[in-house]
Amino acid sequence: MTATEPVSKPAESETSVTLSINGSPVEVPEGASVLDACTAAGVDTPTLCYAENLTPVNACRVCVVEQEGSRTLVPSCSRQAEAGMNIQTDSERVRHSRKMVLEFLGSGVDLSQAPDLQQWSEVYEADPGRYGESAAKIEEEVRIQDELYIRDYDKCVLCYKCVEACGDDAQHTFAIAVAGRGFDARIRTEFDTSLPDSACVYCGNCVAVCPTNALQFKTEFDLRSAAKWKPEEQSVTRTVCSYCGVGCNLELHVQDETIVKVTSPNDHSVTSGHLCIKGRFGWSYVHGE
Repeated sequence: MTATEPVSKPAESETSVTLSINGSPVEVPEGASVLDACTAAGVDTPTLCYAENLTPVNACRVCVVEQEGSRTLVPSCSRQAEAGMNIQTDSERVRHSRKMVLEFLGSGVDLSQAPDLQQWSEVYEADPGRYGESAAKIEEEVRIQDELYIRDYDKCVLCYKCVEACGDDAQHTFAIAVAGRGFDARIRTEFDTSLPDSACVYCGNCVAVCPTNALQFKTEFDLRSAAKWKPEEQSVTRTVCSYCGVGCNLELHVQDETIVKVTSPNDHSVTSGHLCIKGRFGWSYVHGE
């Protein structure tokens, strides 16, 4: 694997722009997004396909806001903030749109391991059940091909984060993409081949960015299956990967004195949250006799 490179973001500008968020003026650096302005204003905005270490793909539309003078709602994660903008983040139109998106997702996808989406569904009083039992479901068997990570497409919301992490934003492997159309669209390897036979290098960056646990560590999957997954009892320790001299930072998730998975902080200058196979999965030797 080549060294990962942080996603290009607008350079910190000495020039700033002032816009209005819910009636209050907010000043942000030129080149910042509307989402950045919302954050600066203390407004908590729901996101799904957005991640600070990935390029926005505008796939989910959960972060939409209302801009005065715009015919349609605009995605705050990718829309650049402009001087004089008048943005409303909690208008009836915005709330209705977000509620509908969350209901559509919940009606066809298992969101039981997506706490952030569950929380926002409560905020917007989303009720996926109102579409009835006949609403189409994914209903695919969990794919287990090795001891590193599993794929559970029942939980996949097609946020494209894994595709971005596997592509230009991090790994440059391009092992996965979206195949199919409409409700039959799925994240797939080329020709839907098995992971060992694909271009996958098992960096696990796709696992790290998945917001719904459609991709998850095999260790986590096994513990969940045995009803022994206890995140509230886990500690997280930050350390440096021991395999080479790059200096990637690791976050060791420990339960019952055993490492159960490894992540990397998004704000680390070396990794930007991304790792290689050794850093992500090569920790079992710690528990060796």
